[in-house]
Amino acid sequence: MTNVASTVTLNNGVAMPQFGLGVWKAKDGAEVVEAVKAAIAAGYRSIDTAAVYGNEAGVGQAIQESGVPREELFITTKVWNSEQGYETTLAAFEASLAKLGLDYVDLYLVHWPVKGKYKETWKALEKIYADGKARAIGVSNFHPHHLDDLLADAKVVPAVNQVELHPLLSQEELRRYCDEKKIYVEAWSPLMQGNLDLPVLQEIASRYGKTPAQVILRWHLQHNIIVIPKSVTPSRIQENADLFDFELNAEDLAKIDALNENRRFGADPDNFNF
Repeated sequence: MTNVASTVTLNNGVAMPQFGLGVWKAKDGAEVVEAVKAAIAAGYRSIDTAAVYGNEAGVGQAIQESGVPREELFITTKVWNSEQGYETTLAAFEASLAKLGLDYVDLYLVHWPVKGKYKETWKALEKIYADGKARAIGVSNFHPHHLDDLLADAKVVPAVNQVELHPLLSQEELRRYCDEKKIYVEAWSPLMQGNLDLPVLQEIASRYGKTPAQVILRWHLQHNIIVIPKSVTPSRIQENADLFDFELNAEDLAKIDALNENRRFGADPDNFNF
């Protein structure tokens, strides 16, 4: 990966930027509009939102105002838990498209594996994909056992599984599973929700003349993980993308790998109630 717009190739041949902007908790209106426009101006081409974030309209406005052609951008959104099921997912997708002001999205995800519903939801995503309204479809927060269950009946293998992933929750078993199934892993909360004050990270960062956040993001990229750090601060959005003038050596990668504690800052996909 040589720059912020560099891509990986998904299992259906679609090119997806390996680095992008997440907009979880970014307020709809000026905050998210300015964040997305700042990211696009900084060279980002991938924007990740979701119906439940409540900011799809702002993301859509920023896309319109960015001056960058739609086909150069990669837009992801997700169906929320309360909308899962076949017909309700189809309706939720149309509502997301309308808010975004788009004719299609590049990636549509099942946000969480809602028990008893996600397989019907997946059938709706397969229809959306077949109809050309999403260039790729995938899941979020799925463990291997959820994926095994889904794949037993699926016609389309998910292109992406977006999960909580960072040095304290490295998800090595899941990453191996997804690699075998040709499912790309994408990290949410890659910066551990700001819990960066680990001596190992501080020491490595100082040697490279980088911040701990930049070191963590570089760690993701070198492990071939798609990563979408969230920020609404233009200077931080720029800083997060300043990752392409250094490379972590094998020893430093191993030191960061060794930080894993299987520690979650978000919910466990086997135990959530929203």
